Amino acid sequence: MKKNRLIACLVGFISLFASTSQAQISVNFNIGAQPLWGPVGYDQANYYYLPDIDTYYYVPRRQYVYLQNDKWLFASALPSRYSGYNLYNGYKVVMNTPRPYLLYNTHKVKYAKYKGYKGKQPTIRYSNDPKYYVVKGHPKHPHGGAPGQAKKTNYVRSKAYNGGGNGNNKGNGNDHGKGGKKGNGKGKH
Repeated sequence: MKKNRLIACLVGFISLFASTSQAQISVNFNIGAQPLWGPVGYDQANYYYLPDIDTYYYVPRRQYVYLQNDKWLFASALPSRYSGYNLYNGYKVVMNTPRPYLLYNTHKVKYAKYKGYKGKQPTIRYSNDPKYYVVKGHPKHPHGGAPGQAKKTNYVRSKAYNGGGNGNNKGNGNDHGKGGKKGNGKGKH
């Protein structure tokens, strides 16, 4: 009888541990959601900051976040003023803090040195690391890669965000620039 209880407790503990580990894996990695033009080396990327055009990209919703008339707009495509901008060549700063655009005044100064960085940052599309083959459109994606660059979408209705807040928002140290792997709290810049 004691032996059966011990076995039942052990099985319960193992299954609890296994389900917790699985939940952590699904929360901590979003490689497949990252765009082809995203930088390599990150298992998790919630936002990218694009210093060349002072714009953010929100990975989970595949939306650009940019200022227009003092309001943050979320759109599936860049505004026409950036129509000539090449996402593959521009530098991307990985940010894993919530709503990093609220710290825009800090980011535009901190990452100004990456303006005009042009093509010196490897992108997912051209990576030969098998972990990126899950990204839709990658040339080695299991269902075939898309020829050429990622399809450009038309501008659609935007959702405005009126900054708000008290300006005292502080990041949690999970913003990443040059190099590095997923968030360790110490971004390399």
